[in-house]
Amino acid sequence: MITGASQGLGLALARSLAERGWSLVIDARTAQKLAAADYELSKLTTVIAIAGDVTDDDHRADLAEAAANLGGASLLVNNASALGGSPLPALADFPVPDLRTTFAVNVLAPLALAQLLLPQLRQHGGEIVNISSDAAVEPYAGWGGYGASKAALDHASAILGLEEPKVRVWAVDPGDLRTQMHQDAFPGEDISDLPLPETVVPGFLRLIDERRPSGRYQASDLLPKAAVADAEVA
Repeated sequence: MITGASQGLGLALARSLAERGWSLVIDARTAQKLAAADYELSKLTTVIAIAGDVTDDDHRADLAEAAANLGGASLLVNNASALGGSPLPALADFPVPDLRTTFAVNVLAPLALAQLLLPQLRQHGGEIVNISSDAAVEPYAGWGGYGASKAALDHASAILGLEEPKVRVWAVDPGDLRTQMHQDAFPGEDISDLPLPETVVPGFLRLIDERRPSGRYQASDLLPKAAVADAEVA
């Protein structure tokens, strides 16, 4: 299961897993973009695409039911994220409703979805990938809301990894990528020098293949040297 799978890193991961024959449950808030992803991925594997918001209880229940109907989830990728505003607001000016939404999407929804899927994941000895950020560990002006939410997700991931010995729980920092979210963080700026999401996917696949211990990882550290060089010039 991959949330936020209609574009960016979520779609790149979905493509690679589909090429490997994984059945997929994918979601996104924009139905039209999700339908396009579904059309593409369904040529490669079985796909259940459900449009909706990960903060919605009923939507998460629908996702969990879809995974159960495919035999149970063996991998959960919590990729859906919220910036909190564009341009990014300083904490002194961060509207509290937007801050609440940021934490709801980036922290509470991944945990709630993990709670629903843990029975399936335990049965399969599965994995949870929570998409993190360097903003979770480095203080950047303007990134307070997003960074604090990702820091909370990192800590929750670490604790969940300790509490769930049958499931590996990874928080993964993919690095700065050429995505719509990154563009929204820097409106009007040229981000064409950033690597595409596809360049870091091999790092995620290595993490899954090697079934590394629960913990926090940087995707760049998992890439083969040749892939790192390609990412740097992309």
